[in-house]
Amino acid sequence: MISRNYQTEPVKENPHKVNVHQLYNDASAQVMHITLKPGEALKPHKTPVDVLFYVLEGTPTVHIGEESKVFEKDNLIESPAGIVHFLSNESLQITRMLVIKAPRPEKQTKLL
Repeated sequence: MISRNYQTEPVKENPHKVNVHQLYNDASAQVMHITLKPGEALKPHKTPVDVLFYVLEGTPTVHIGEESKVFEKDNLIESPAGIVHFLSNESLQITRMLVIKAPRPEKQTKLL
């Protein structure tokens, strides 16, 4: 059995300059744990694979294409490959999310 806790995994360097911990990394999928402090956001970008966002805590705003919506915990949001997307925390609380990419991207994510 393999078990990982985001609190014991190292912070992964990223172009968004936010707190990211890699929990799973296999050719079939990649899972990251992201913490956004109030006012933090990812930069708009495109990924070459489908992405799923699962809200663990807080009320992040998820921006996909021309749509933006605030979500509460326990919601799963789908973002198709090749669509501009990003996450922002416009609340006064911490936001924690899982980001699942399937399959694991072989090409670099394109920041816009």
